Amino acid sequence: MGWLWAIIVGLVLGVLARAILPGRQNIPVWLTIVFGIIGSLIGNAVARALGIGETSGIDWGRHLLQIAGAVLIVALGTPLWAQIRGRRHTA
Repeated sequence: MGWLWAIIVGLVLGVLARAILPGRQNIPVWLTIVFGIIGSLIGNAVARALGIGETSGIDWGRHLLQIAGAVLIVALGTPLWAQIRGRRHTA
């Protein structure tokens, strides 16, 4: 069940990150999920480092850090994906 939740959270965070970033991110859905999962892991790690990994009630700080991590990964990963795809088509 943990993997299913990771995929669902990754999809939601990846889609939110793509909506927050300006312009079009030409990446497939599976990569959106992967970027969202990676962003979630980064956000959780930063939240734990700041001491807000687990609080009573809703963990708003952790969730905001997860979204920020997903935005960062989508912003960095999209140009890399475009570069990889460009090389593959020209070779």
